[in-house]
Amino acid sequence: MSSNQVRGVAAESIDDDAVAHYLQQNSDFFERHPQLLARLRLRHPHNGATISLIERQVEVLREKYQAQEQKLTEFVRVARANNLLAEKIHRFTRRLLRTTTHTQALDQIEASLREDFDTFHAVLVLPHESLPGRSELPLRFLRRIAGDDPTYRSFDMLFATCKPRCGQIRDSQREFLFGAEAPNIGSVALIPLGGQPPLGLLALGSVDLDRFHPGMSTEFLARMSELITDVLERP
Repeated sequence: MSSNQVRGVAAESIDDDAVAHYLQQNSDFFERHPQLLARLRLRHPHNGATISLIERQVEVLREKYQAQEQKLTEFVRVARANNLLAEKIHRFTRRLLRTTTHTQALDQIEASLREDFDTFHAVLVLPHESLPGRSELPLRFLRRIAGDDPTYRSFDMLFATCKPRCGQIRDSQREFLFGAEAPNIGSVALIPLGGQPPLGLLALGSVDLDRFHPGMSTEFLARMSELITDVLERP
């Protein structure tokens, strides 16, 4: 019998799946043929050296352990980040609960964004139809505009979803929101407020291109939207 045949079957007719299936169905194969363990040699996945099957198994287990350790580290990192965000939202909520007027609420919203969330580029856009009769509200941080303003209406798709969105926006929208600071804004979080018609729009800007990105969770931004809407809709 030639070396290219096994029990009368040509080696070319045995594919990888057949070998794998046989070994799965005969888990005691190497117990019955222990001499093969010492003879089998495999290529090291990283340096190309030849190693034994047992060494390769140890390497596979080590790689699995390292992958699991990395996942656990990432889970811990995300959990800590979420816990920190939850604490900030809690402080944000307490700030709003202590206010009694819309002016106080707006001051606390702006202060919390700056002090608790390290967001130094923020603007709250409210149409004149929202909070009617509140022309005395401070203009710092707040932008009052006509409800039919063309650039404001360019956010209609955002208002239709009623969900925050992060990432890049049009140049005209960035200039509308951040004015002279627009060229320095690298990424933006857009937070629609209220229902239909929408109460307004909170925009958070950052010079960091990756601070607000499409893949980030917007759950806490949605909670912030609900809190701001509730406090501004109070009599």
